[in-house]
Amino acid sequence: MLPSLILGGGLAFAAVLQPGPLQAFLLSRTIATGWKRTLPAALSPVLSDLPIALLVLLVLGRLPPFGQQLLRMAGGLLLLALAWSALRQWHTAPASSQPAPNPAPRTLLQATTVNLLNPNPYLSWAFVLGPAAITAWRQSPHLAVALVAAFYGVMVAGLALFIFVAGTARFLRPGAQRTLVLISAVTLAALGAYQLVAGVRELSAG
Repeated sequence: MLPSLILGGGLAFAAVLQPGPLQAFLLSRTIATGWKRTLPAALSPVLSDLPIALLVLLVLGRLPPFGQQLLRMAGGLLLLALAWSALRQWHTAPASSQPAPNPAPRTLLQATTVNLLNPNPYLSWAFVLGPAAITAWRQSPHLAVALVAAFYGVMVAGLALFIFVAGTARFLRPGAQRTLVLISAVTLAALGAYQLVAGVRELSAG
């Protein structure tokens, strides 16, 4: 069960550290209304990802094991590409400090809509979480549940911490931001390599 917990938690940890539409939205709302009012929006990935997960798992469940492992390997390549992008961002310039506090959605439902329009959950479930969950389910349903629970547990906790830090410190200094980007790149690279090796191993065993 430990590999499932590490994979799920590691993916969520890297996702929280990666700048994206949801993080920009949460930061702008925290600056505008404070961290206490923004805190419930940390639950938005759980609500937005439910229909995405059901759709992806329905499609992936119809694929043969060979196709699922190919997708798993493609997910590993995607993670490595994201790691390279994060590494280039760390090397060239500090992470952006904060977006302008423009008007933004205020409710959890609207925050969920923001995440539904974000391509990252679709890519994550189609190429990484979906194949990993299917593979874990074939071994034991408990492993699949542990993987998904670890992912969303770390995701919600990480976003809540992000909101709190943004509300109390406004935003991190550029040096700290660059460090977080580097940590994210290393995490993504490690998880991508793991997915590739695991996919090749499963194909070889089959």
